Amino acid sequence: MTDSAPQSVPAEPVATGRQPAGTTAIADAAVAKVAAIAAREVPGVFTLGSGGGRALGALRDAVGGGDSTQGVQVEVGEVQAAVDITLVAVYGAPLLAVADQVRAAVYQSVQALTGLEVIEVNVEINDVHVPGLNDARSAEKPRSAPAGKSGSEGQVVS
Repeated sequence: MTDSAPQSVPAEPVATGRQPAGTTAIADAAVAKVAAIAAREVPGVFTLGSGGGRALGALRDAVGGGDSTQGVQVEVGEVQAAVDITLVAVYGAPLLAVADQVRAAVYQSVQALTGLEVIEVNVEINDVHVPGLNDARSAEKPRSAPAGKSGSEGQVVS
């Protein structure tokens, strides 16, 4: 009995000895998505984006139109790319170490996956997430009355 599984055959260059002609363009959105995924995978990164951007992103997520590149800006040339990342770190993570790890991860991923030379990765940490303090549940907790305002002022007690 013979093995009938398909064999993969490597593609051979055109017999003329020339490389196939054509151009390849890598869009800003593709580079931004690669950078965003790399940054999110770094321990100590809570989320990408700024406060206002995160609120808008949460609204987009609720209606099914999430933005996976929120907090990432890129400039892509023919052979080079520059990346700006804005993020929120997790409380307790050393911020400089998080920024350095994000920078390294973005450099490595963008260069490996796009073939572009990354000339710079700027990282801005604009907030720190404190578990329990910044969660949606904490926003729902009732606030205590200001000092001296117990809510019973002006009532007659007999």
